[in-house]
Amino acid sequence: MAIGEFGGAAALPADNGFAFSTPMYWLYEMGQAALDPGRALADATKLFFKNPANPLSHTTYGKSVAAAMEVFERSTRRYGKPEWRIDSTLVGGERIAINIKTVWERPFCRLLHFERAFTRTPRRPQPKLLIVAPMSGHYATLLRGTVEAFLPNHDVYITDWRNARSVPLAEGRFDLDDYIDYVISILHMLGGDAHVIGVCQPSVPVLAAVALMEADKDPYVPHSMVLMGGPIDTRVSSNAVDKLAEERGIEWFRRNVITKVPFPHPGFMREVYPGFLQLNGFVSMNLDRHIEAHRQLFLNLVKGDGDGAQKHREFYDQYLAVMDLSAEFYLQTVDTVFIQHALPKGEMTHRGRKVNPAAITRVALLTVEGEHDDISGVGQTEAAHKLCVNIAAEDKAHYLQLGVGHYGVFNGSRFRSEIAPRISDFALSHNGSRGRSKVA
Repeated sequence: MAIGEFGGAAALPADNGFAFSTPMYWLYEMGQAALDPGRALADATKLFFKNPANPLSHTTYGKSVAAAMEVFERSTRRYGKPEWRIDSTLVGGERIAINIKTVWERPFCRLLHFERAFTRTPRRPQPKLLIVAPMSGHYATLLRGTVEAFLPNHDVYITDWRNARSVPLAEGRFDLDDYIDYVISILHMLGGDAHVIGVCQPSVPVLAAVALMEADKDPYVPHSMVLMGGPIDTRVSSNAVDKLAEERGIEWFRRNVITKVPFPHPGFMREVYPGFLQLNGFVSMNLDRHIEAHRQLFLNLVKGDGDGAQKHREFYDQYLAVMDLSAEFYLQTVDTVFIQHALPKGEMTHRGRKVNPAAITRVALLTVEGEHDDISGVGQTEAAHKLCVNIAAEDKAHYLQLGVGHYGVFNGSRFRSEIAPRISDFALSHNGSRGRSKVA
């Protein structure tokens, strides 16, 4: 099952009346272990048929066998967390080295700073930009392109969420309330002189965190917040899975998709929504496309198209790398956002305290959506404007990017050329102030 990025269409497991979640992770681990010998044999066979000293390596037969072995190995392996692979950026035409540092850390998250090694002070202001990455199955490295697009004009920070199966039970639980607390703590660490972006699923906790800080007259609220393709109100442009989640109720999810982490992972016995189940949902959404992509990989390997094969590897190394989510966070998010619609109804609470977006007056708001987004439908993110009624009109903006789907909202050529510049301009226009509607 996946409520895609906690925002829309995806596949749900069959409701066959059997609560299979308890042994699910153990069965998955057994399956992975059973495939290990096959993967090792496939890898060895691939090397044998790619060895230039082997005459068969120059034949169509040899290339086909090697290609088939690579496709099998890549289709069955478990993918680890990808590297960021960001070591420099261009600022004002000058190549600047990047040093990635951890500047804040909690059991379920660390904050990364993409520190730029300037040799001289840049002429253009470089506002701090906090990117709150989705905690929805993929690692924060899914936003590599997002980070790269902002580095030339911003001092970039990003939340790097930890895989729940790697967090020992002794570290305690993690739910949506904790998520909001993390965001507030990070904004305090940044000292208020910052702008925050909630990419997809974090739109709800980011809006909630800012609303709570405003209610407290917190001096460390950000100058602006940008909400991108997020499920603020899933009643708007709802898809079949949004409706199905509401129909089945939270207990169905608790019975069918929650399992315990098996030994020997550090998070042994922690209840999680497993990444492999989320991945099943991602792939099921566009199964034909993924099958065709792997068929094309096979053909590219046979004909020696190294560039085409490498693009496939780079994409799927990221796409197939998934993480487990803590059960309490997953269930509370599904219930609050997709079943109860608590935020748009004015019923969302944080540790018993009401979340009131109308309290926001000093933080500028920009919402961004994609025309063909099948995960967070058009209008779901823009709904934030109806909730934030006390932000001055000149401090609010909405942008609909034509011709892109969900991932095009925060990555790809149109994001780089059309969306990122708008966000940077919005941040610059609201930098160093608390908005025109600043409270006394």
